Amino acid sequence: MRPQNIAITVDTVIFYKIDKALKLLLIQRKNSPFKEKWALPGGFLEEDETLVNAAARELEEETGLTNVNLIQMEAYGAIDRDPRGRTISIAFMGLLDKEEIVAGADDAMNARWFDIRNLPELAFDHAEIVDAALSRL
Repeated sequence: MRPQNIAITVDTVIFYKIDKALKLLLIQRKNSPFKEKWALPGGFLEEDETLVNAAARELEEETGLTNVNLIQMEAYGAIDRDPRGRTISIAFMGLLDKEEIVAGADDAMNARWFDIRNLPELAFDHAEIVDAALSRL
């Protein structure tokens, strides 16, 4: 069996609740694949960081959010989940007690809060990840 090149990424599912509405933080991708599509904040794990540190770093780089209590959910590893190649993603979730100001940066052209009942089409398998996070709430 030959060695495989498998990438590891992290994705963050960040919610906040206002009155009876639940909001979800999404970023608009600046680059391919899924350029200009909405997605969960996240990205590639670097060699010298833990999974949770990677999730916090990507969240800050793409949205400006810091100091979010992130809880590891589960791993996603469908063979075709990323058109760039075999990628395993570890999802984290966080629940804020109020809306925080966010801004797209790094490889996110935009960042904003969406009502969970009115989400745009999501890139990758992010709709599946959001559904899993909702079931955990």
